[in-house]
Amino acid sequence: MLTLTSPVRTWAHGVPAWVKLGALCVWTLALMQMEGLRLAAAAAMVVGVAASGGWGFFRHWVAMLRPLWPFGVLVVGWQIWLGDPWAAWPILARLGAAVGLANAVTMTTELADILALLTRLARPLARFGLKPQVLALSVALVIRFVPVMLLRYAQIAMAFNARSPRRAGWRILMPVLLATLDDADRVAEALRARGGAG
Repeated sequence: MLTLTSPVRTWAHGVPAWVKLGALCVWTLALMQMEGLRLAAAAAMVVGVAASGGWGFFRHWVAMLRPLWPFGVLVVGWQIWLGDPWAAWPILARLGAAVGLANAVTMTTELADILALLTRLARPLARFGLKPQVLALSVALVIRFVPVMLLRYAQIAMAFNARSPRRAGWRILMPVLLATLDDADRVAEALRARGGAG
C-alpha cells in the first residue's frame, strides 16, 4: 500500500512521534477556543510550519489538503443559505488549521513510530479486553487507506474522462465505493491468512 509519509526530509522528521502527536492534540483543542485575529494567526502559523519544510514538502502538503474543498463548499453554501456567509471563515480556518497540522505530523512521522506509540498508549485498555495491537493496527490501516482511496478515485476519474466528455463528479462515487470495499476485503483476507491482528 501507499503511505502518507513524505519522502522529502525536513527538520520535523527528527522530532519524536509522541511530541508531535501530543502537540497536535493540544493544538486542536486550542483552535476551538480561538477567534478573530488569533485564529487567523494560528492558521497562518500552520502554513508557516509546512513551508519550513521546503518547496517540495510544501507542495505535497498543499496537495493533501485538496480533499477538503467539498467540505468548504458545503460550509460556505450552508452559511450563505442562513444569510451570514462571513460566519463560514472561522469554521474553515479551524478545519484547515487542524487538518493541515495533522497532515504535517503524518507526513513527517513513520507509520511504525505511530503504531508503536499507539500500542503503548492502549496497553491500559488490555485489562478491559481490548488488545492494544488491534487498536494500533486499525489506526494504521485507516492512515494507509487514505492515499489508496485518493489514488483509486483518481484512476477511476481518469478512466471515466477517457470515455465521456462529461465531468466525473458524483457519477463515479459508486465505482469508487465498490473498489474501496474490494480493497478492504483483500486486506482482511491477507490479515486472516497471517493469523489476524494477534
